[in-house]
Amino acid sequence: MALLGDWADLGGVRGIAEGVRAGRLDPVELTERALRRADEVAGLGAVVHLDRDGARETAARVADRPTGELAGVPVLVKEIIPVAGMPFTCGSAVFAGRVADADAAVVAAARAAGAVIIGLSHSHEFAYGATGLVNAAGPCHNPHDPDRMPGGSSAGAGASVAAGIVPLALGTDTAGSVRIPAALCGVVGTKPSRHTLPLDGVFPLSASLDHVGVLTGSVTDARHAIAALGGDLGPGLDGPPRLGLLEHPPPAEPVAEALRAALARVAARGAEPVKVRLSEWDELNTTGLDLQGSEAAAVHADLLPRGGYQDDVADRLREAAEVPGWRYVRAARRVAALTAAVDALFTDLDAVLLPTVACAAPRASDAGVDLPDGPVSVRGALLRYTRAANVTGHPAFSLPLPGAGLPLGLQILAADNRRGFAAAEWVASAIA
Repeated sequence: MALLGDWADLGGVRGIAEGVRAGRLDPVELTERALRRADEVAGLGAVVHLDRDGARETAARVADRPTGELAGVPVLVKEIIPVAGMPFTCGSAVFAGRVADADAAVVAAARAAGAVIIGLSHSHEFAYGATGLVNAAGPCHNPHDPDRMPGGSSAGAGASVAAGIVPLALGTDTAGSVRIPAALCGVVGTKPSRHTLPLDGVFPLSASLDHVGVLTGSVTDARHAIAALGGDLGPGLDGPPRLGLLEHPPPAEPVAEALRAALARVAARGAEPVKVRLSEWDELNTTGLDLQGSEAAAVHADLLPRGGYQDDVADRLREAAEVPGWRYVRAARRVAALTAAVDALFTDLDAVLLPTVACAAPRASDAGVDLPDGPVSVRGALLRYTRAANVTGHPAFSLPLPGAGLPLGLQILAADNRRGFAAAEWVASAIA
């Protein structure tokens, strides 16, 4: 399977929009290309709805008036983000037949920037899962090996960009749900800082932790897309970024080996990372768990008794409902102090590096993963490094980590959007 398609050859997101505005590229043909590719790889289950007629009508309007920073760019939207006139089921039979009556704010921003929304991408049911396998429509598959999971919950977004259906997909990230599928599918996943992109209209998983993010073929594409959607990213840095290497629980050896090689390339380019430790790491993860579980249980308290959920998600929601109220209150009170602890990392640094996930994409049938410090569940391996950035709201990126075999991810946790994008672009260039 040809991955990432031809979008990079057209200059990625920015190049496509520039070409459309200049009349060099036809948005109608770009849309047809995206629809054809979606049909070619339909077996991946990455796309749950194609709005063929609506996409063609939008593309024709863009052709008549080619304006906007996303002019003519084909885009897929994660199905928990409402798009007017399209199904709004959140991947669940609970909402079978429901249609969105209005665009989410981020979708409205994409349309205003000239994007062509071609349809909806697969989400783990209600975005409550890290594998991308659980949905009323069936599982999503990894385009590099369909027997393996793509990662979730923005599974279809990651798989669609990797498979070359679209150059840009909108996702959400509550505990790593943009970054995990980016890592397992070999694309760039960007969760900008909290409130960079609006959550208005998005079906919530955990209001304290939810972020809107993007999946793209490059950091440059992510920068352009988020700026086009209204994000204030600021200028770059003068010279190489000041980088740290965050002490972390050890990943599987393929990840560790690829990380060592990437760090050597970064050091050779003049930005050798200094080792840093975050003693609050474990507390950040437990705090995120307590916030997410309680808030998800509240969202679904009236819906869950009616049934219709996939077993995986229903079981997780029942477990979440058992989190004592005192744990939620204590977790909420700790967020400010934990955020300050992460802020302190960036007193002398712009960003810190760590893996995105602890392993390559597990097989869909796998129940666990063996890591150097012992066996863990697949969910535990996928979420080991990503939750902290949602608790604190710091920007976080997953870049493809060069290595043999299946895709792997390098995560960048940054002080703010300006320094995060500058560091991510510099590191991506260094390790390419």
